Order: sequence, then C-alpha cells, then structure tokens
Amino acid sequence: MTAKPPIQISPYTARHIWLEAQRLTAAEPFGSGPDAVARAIEHLGYVQIDTINVIERCHHHILFSRIPEYQRTDLAIAQSDAKTVFEYWTHALSYLPVSDMRYYTAAMKAHRRDPAGWGGSVSDYQFRKLINRIRDEGPLAISDIKDDRLVEKEHLWASRKPSKRALQSGFYSGRLVISRRQGMLKTYELTERHFGWERLPKPASPHQTLRYVLDRALRTQGVISLDSVCFNNTYSKPDITKPDMAALIEKEVKGRRLVPVTIAGLEKVPHYARPETLEAKINEPDASLVHILSPFDPLIIQRKRTAALFGYQHLFEAYVPEAKRQWGYFALPVLVGDEIVAALDLKADRQNGKLLIQNWVWMPGADPVRQRPLIETALDRFEKFQFGT
Repeated sequence: MTAKPPIQISPYTARHIWLEAQRLTAAEPFGSGPDAVARAIEHLGYVQIDTINVIERCHHHILFSRIPEYQRTDLAIAQSDAKTVFEYWTHALSYLPVSDMRYYTAAMKAHRRDPAGWGGSVSDYQFRKLINRIRDEGPLAISDIKDDRLVEKEHLWASRKPSKRALQSGFYSGRLVISRRQGMLKTYELTERHFGWERLPKPASPHQTLRYVLDRALRTQGVISLDSVCFNNTYSKPDITKPDMAALIEKEVKGRRLVPVTIAGLEKVPHYARPETLEAKINEPDASLVHILSPFDPLIIQRKRTAALFGYQHLFEAYVPEAKRQWGYFALPVLVGDEIVAALDLKADRQNGKLLIQNWVWMPGADPVRQRPLIETALDRFEKFQFGT
C-alpha cells in the first residue's frame, strides 16, 4: 500500500490548533473553584512549580491564565482536601493529577533502589527515624524540626540539614507526599495515609508510560513532532527514549490513528496529528482576548516550538547579568487573540500593592494603538490577582 502524502497546513492553522489544545481560545475553559483546578491540571498533564517570586509564582500564574476566577485556596483545596492533585518531579517540580500517579511510581520505586540524588545521601537510621516521627506525630514541615546537626553539602543543591535530605528522599521515593504547601514551605505526610490507600498505585509498564506521554502531547499540543513529545521527559528515564517514541508514532501512523503533517516553512521537521484534530472546526480566539503568560507556561516553555509557530523567540533573562538584559529580569509574553504581541517585565511591589512595569517591549507586527488599551485592562485584572484585591 502506498503511503499517503502528508497533509499540508499553515503555521497559522498549527498555531490555532495549539491554542485550542492549551485552552487559550476561550475566557473560562475550565469553570471556577477547586474542581476547575483539577480539570485544568488533568487536561494540561502538569503545571510547573518554580521558586522565582518577582511576581506570583508560576503555578498560580499558569492556572490564573486559564481560570479567570482562580483563587490560591482553590489549589490548596485540590491538593490537601480533595486530593485530586499531587506534586512530583517531571522536567521540574510540578503539580500533577492524582489519576496519573501510576506513570510516576516506577520512578519512585527506582529512587528507592538508588536513593542518591539531588538531595544527597541519607542514612537508613535517619530516614527511618523521620518516617516514624511522621507516623507518630502526623504531617511535618522542615520548620518543625529543631534538632538537626548541620553537615557538609555533598553538592550544590544538597541541604546541610539531614532531616531535609530525609524528607526529600521520602518524597522522591513516594513514601512521602507533600500534603500542604504555604509558599515554598512544604508539609510532608505518609503517602498512603494522605490518600487513604493501602499501597501506591501499580506502576504503569514502559509501553503504557510511552503511550501516556504521546497521548498527553496530542491532547495539549494538537499537532506534534518527535521533539515536542519528548521535550524534557526526564522523569521517566530510562523508559522513554526517542527511538521508542518514534516507533510508537510510526505504529500509530500505520494504524491511521495519526496522520503525517507538513507545516509550511517547517518542512524539515515531520509533524503528526489525530485525523479528528485536523477535521475539527478551529475556534479562533477573540481578537480582544488577552493572556499575560508565565515564561513557564506550557505554550512558552518549548522555546523553539513557540518561535516556529508564533514567530516569537522568548528571552528568559533572570540569570543574565543586568547590563546584558534586553527585555528585563522576568519578562512575560502577552498573547492577544492568536498573536504574542509584547513582552512585559513586571515586578510586584508588595509593600504598596502595586504592579510595576519595568519594561514594555512590542513585538514586530504589533498594533500598539489597538492593543495597548486591551493589555492595560488585562494588567488591571492581573494586578488584582497578584495582591488578592
């Protein structure tokens, strides 16, 4: 049988499919409240957590971008009370749907076999002591531990506190779960007790995990490439490899569950999509709809893909010397309709409850006369979100 030629689409079409997949074509795609948080994280697959705090941290920001009425307590309820989301390591520390935990338990069990990691080594005695203390006293934060004797760091990211190392080891091994978070202060609980389980979910097989990663990419990207599917899938190594993923994609194409796609101008990179994705009506975003995005947003984090489909090359300059910055310390991309039209370097003045605009950079092709009033209205709403007013 002769293979059908790839379906050709424009970057415009690919961009709109991606925006729809990211739920950025509508003002309120997930509703509101803790259930909306659970729905958003389940759809996106993960929401990244980061320590940079020049404005509200990125996990709250990403959720606000898709849940206009989002409250920080909604995430706290989803994590601590409803227990529909949990924290674990993907390419970074992230919020994940509890329904997906079985795709991460293999990594947890691998850590039990080889516990050396970013947190540094911890003695069996120290670990058992901590686990027993949590079992007897209940959930525990590092601030609750007052009797640590500091030790030398084994590497840059290690802690000098043995108890913190033990907490991290328990977290990575799945024996402990972060049951509550206040800012960056984490409270740990026994995983089975937190969820009311007898044991962790049975780990997914390598093939099931491979398919999970592919299905998640198709759900959240619409049109995929091998690189976009495998982007930063560090949590699942060694189970996820590019050759394995390429073989699964080829199998899906042969079974006509995926269709080869060529994007004009990107012909050197093979792309794929589900037939129903290409056949569906594209919902064009309202030209007045504004999203002020986090640089860790799933639409922005794959820099090459964003540049290819939006013509926007994001500059993340938090770790660039001040004198060499072009946009600023923490520039935020501004999506208006289906175009990224500006980057704003913002800073929260928490003492005075004001959002400061450090720098405003317009992208080529932007329409400042029409778009600036729209962005300023969005900034007013963003400021209220920052300070809870």
